[in-house]
Amino acid sequence: MSGVKTIAVESGDDGIRLDRWFKKHYPDLTHGRLQKLLRTGQVRLDGGRAKTGDRVQAGQEVRVPPLGDGAPGAGREAGRKAKPAKIDPRRAEELRRRVLYRDGDLLILDKPAGLAVQGGSKTDEHLDAYLDELRFGEKERPRLVHRLDKDTSGVLALARNGGAARRLTAAFRGRDARKLYWAVAVGVPEMEQGHIDARLDKRRTGTGERMTLVEDGEGQRAETLYQVIARSGRVASWLAMEPLTGRTHQLRVHAADVLGCPIVGDGKYGGAAAFLQGDGISRGLHLHARGIRLSGAGGKVVEAFAPLPPHMAATFAFLGFHESEAAPGFLDP
Repeated sequence: MSGVKTIAVESGDDGIRLDRWFKKHYPDLTHGRLQKLLRTGQVRLDGGRAKTGDRVQAGQEVRVPPLGDGAPGAGREAGRKAKPAKIDPRRAEELRRRVLYRDGDLLILDKPAGLAVQGGSKTDEHLDAYLDELRFGEKERPRLVHRLDKDTSGVLALARNGGAARRLTAAFRGRDARKLYWAVAVGVPEMEQGHIDARLDKRRTGTGERMTLVEDGEGQRAETLYQVIARSGRVASWLAMEPLTGRTHQLRVHAADVLGCPIVGDGKYGGAAAFLQGDGISRGLHLHARGIRLSGAGGKVVEAFAPLPPHMAATFAFLGFHESEAAPGFLDP
């Protein structure tokens, strides 16, 4: 059925009621309409019928039927015709070539910049639509266990079965998974390295919703390790960043509002100041998920690292940064 989505429950939603999960992710969906979808079996949890009071677990999959039929309370896409997922055979082949690691439980992909992880009312191509193309002979469809922003490139882990999904989401929730990002920032932080502990909350502004720094006791705690690897005078710096928590846009807000050095190309949080002049510098977001470390089946440690995307490689060359300047592995806590 066109428009059906299968969404993996993320670690931050572990244990909440199914109706609250829908309220969080589909705030315009009315309670009455949700009840009808549940009664008719259109909403399912791990393939089985679900009830309002069921509690979701990290790694489970929620089947979300089309909500864009124009009915009152149909969700964010009410009144709009849901776009069918766009499948391009060339993109599917590209994604298969971008697999960095694969075993029976885990698949690690180098996601290209510009490809959304999941769909929306204005997104007609997304990774979720290509997961069947990444089965590599397995019966089950790979499952998303964490996300990257559309314009962020680099390592993305996929679980190849339900058990692996539960184990991996628990690893992300318990900080057993480590993720290393590289960013090019405008300016140079005052301190060469540090530990940022600054709370974030989603607030509505004149230009829409965005994550904002808030006072103690508000929002959610967000922690980031960072280190300056190299600099180009006072104009730009190459940062290694490791999030210890998984808040939306965490690295982007911490760079712009705590370090005072917005990530190049991040107009949402840096405004016009986030764009550097130069023929060799793209206006794309310069944030790359460089590496990931996970515990695989049997306690085996799995690490994978993704090469720089072309637009960041060009900026590195323009600014005189060399990958050999970076220490191997992850940041010291």
